Amino acid sequence: TDKVHQTPAAILKGPEDKVNLTCSHTVSNYNMILWYQQSAQNTALKLIGYVWNTSPTVEDSVKGRFDVSGDAAANKMAYLHFPKVTEAEDSAVYFCAASEAQCFTIPSLLYKNPL
Repeated sequence: TDKVHQTPAAILKGPEDKVNLTCSHTVSNYNMILWYQQSAQNTALKLIGYVWNTSPTVEDSVKGRFDVSGDAAANKMAYLHFPKVTEAEDSAVYFCAASEAQCFTIPSLLYKNPL
């Protein structure tokens, strides 16, 4: 069964068109939805941004071109919006993924060792 669902499955837009994608999931303890881009020019998955609970984050490299929003915990939905198709790289495959957010710290970075 599908636990993560993305709509629309396919979309065709022209230059300057708005694009809206929706992602939903059905996993009760997942509170994060991530958006990725895979373009013909760069086949590696590139993180666009994510929603953790209701807190959206867009990667610095695409700020101003993409927006993310939603509620990944309660409503289990997130949205990817780009106000207008502007670059050749925007013609791409977009993926969403749901996850349980995991935070960690590296103790050596938290404390300064005395000299």
